[in-house]
Amino acid sequence: MLYTYKIPSLLLLATLHFANPVHAADNAIISWREWSPQVFSEAKKSGKHIILNVEAVWCHWCHVMDQKTYANPAVAAAIAKNYIAIKVDHDANPEIAARYRAWGWPATIFFNSDGVEIVKRAGYIPSESMTALLSAIVRDPSPERVVDAISITNPRSSLTADDKARLIAMHKSSFDANYGSLAIAMKFIDPDSVEYALLSGMRGDNDELARANKTLTAALKLEDPEWFGFYQYSTHGDWDHPHYEKIMRTQTRHIRLYAQAYAATQNQAYKTAAENTLIYLYRFLKAPNGGYYTSQDADLIQGQKSTDYFALKDKQRLALGIPRVDEHRYTKENASLISALTRLYSATNNIAIKTEALAIGEWLLANRQRKDGGFNHGNSDNNSHADSKLFLADNISAVAALTDLYEISADRKWLKQAIATADIIRENIFSSELVGLAAASIDKSDPLAPYVDLEENILAARVLNTLHHYSGRAIDKTLADKAMAYLTNSAVIASRYTEAGILLANAELNRDPLHLVIVGPKSDTNAAALFSAALANYQSYRRIEWWDRSEGELINHDVEYPELAKSAAFVCNDQRCSTPIYTAKEIPEVIALIEGIKANR
Repeated sequence: MLYTYKIPSLLLLATLHFANPVHAADNAIISWREWSPQVFSEAKKSGKHIILNVEAVWCHWCHVMDQKTYANPAVAAAIAKNYIAIKVDHDANPEIAARYRAWGWPATIFFNSDGVEIVKRAGYIPSESMTALLSAIVRDPSPERVVDAISITNPRSSLTADDKARLIAMHKSSFDANYGSLAIAMKFIDPDSVEYALLSGMRGDNDELARANKTLTAALKLEDPEWFGFYQYSTHGDWDHPHYEKIMRTQTRHIRLYAQAYAATQNQAYKTAAENTLIYLYRFLKAPNGGYYTSQDADLIQGQKSTDYFALKDKQRLALGIPRVDEHRYTKENASLISALTRLYSATNNIAIKTEALAIGEWLLANRQRKDGGFNHGNSDNNSHADSKLFLADNISAVAALTDLYEISADRKWLKQAIATADIIRENIFSSELVGLAAASIDKSDPLAPYVDLEENILAARVLNTLHHYSGRAIDKTLADKAMAYLTNSAVIASRYTEAGILLANAELNRDPLHLVIVGPKSDTNAAALFSAALANYQSYRRIEWWDRSEGELINHDVEYPELAKSAAFVCNDQRCSTPIYTAKEIPEVIALIEGIKANR
């Protein structure tokens, strides 16, 4: 079994996990403030500018900037004289992370006393350059460049033919034929590009299937050969110069994609990669009292590159210590892990994986769900506490996770929770004044205008549309269309290097999902086998349900199924339905016939 043979070492490391080596002390020269409307009010009253440092606790160059730049007395004095300093951990604030993601970590953003962005800088800034920049802004606080906001008129819920063709061309031209992945200096798996290529390949486009396989195979070089888990990315345009941080977002993306690719191609290397990543998470990021931690640092000693350390074997690493683990347990990361595990369970039928996914779901409900609905980000385990903001990233990831748990368990409790969370998004984040869904609930006291994030709206459009087919509620489709209206704007598309996720969302919102229903008692072993075979399908866009008549009609009981002498499966799409299927081995062939695709078995 996947977990049992690793348990002794996991127990051994339970104490070592927290016995981290001494790290460089956090910089204490600058009086850093938290992000808040009050800070911007103070700046306006005092006439001071604002410097915002957006960092990540796992980020090497963030550590270096703290130690080399912000610890410099001249820099600290210049900031104290003319600026109010704000520091934000991007994992702790999804809205700020979304707003400044393009500027990397660390990101340095300057505002004038009126809260208007003046200058943005990406990456490490040496102390000499920082002092010069601080002085230059004081002399001339006018914005360095003014970028017109994207104007969205006549919002629509589907792509025009021209924009669809443009996105397909962008997808094809952005592929690196030599190394796989995107043709940029940073190598990582772009999940939507790989998923689009995989699904197109399984529909008969051999070039796209080759692209997916090339990227997935090449990306295996980012796997830690000793502890498993995936490093975030590699530089120098190849896969041989990794940055060693292991963040939950990277792990969940790899588990989900490799599980889906294994289901499609039966390539054992993909299955192994997904399972090994889970071994890493169990060993280093699983919290003893429920949920999973956020990340593990790139550096053993903060600010010092750890290339030599990660070249060592297990015992040699342990003798030196373990890179710091960020022990925050955020909703988005845990919900995304649930969705990844449900996909891995579907592909492998490993009951231990299903059990773990359900356990994380129960932990989320007990520790992150607010009493009035929706999910806190994760600063407190107290359910009576309500964060000042609801983040779209947390709550849409929760909708996805809860829907996925319903899919693998057929327990309606999870679908009802997903529906309730979608209602919270509609009540607290939806705004009729915006095209798309904002990154957080809107507060008039916010110093900056609401931000609409493309990646979050892709997820929202896909997840809410799928929920609509499970719930049967038109309001869920309306909310999905709200997100899609932002994605289909020509100006938004023109601003991207590539964005296959829009193509995936567009395809899904304009057709019904592959619908697989097992009709029969949940105590029947043949019905269970049919259900497992249905889950094993690699399709992303699917609706899988198990109807036991003793439980009453399905929540969206849109098809009447005949009463038969034994359990059967039915496969439908928006064009036709199958006759009853009585054996598990028939399901892949029937799906392939109805969908016009390659079978995954």
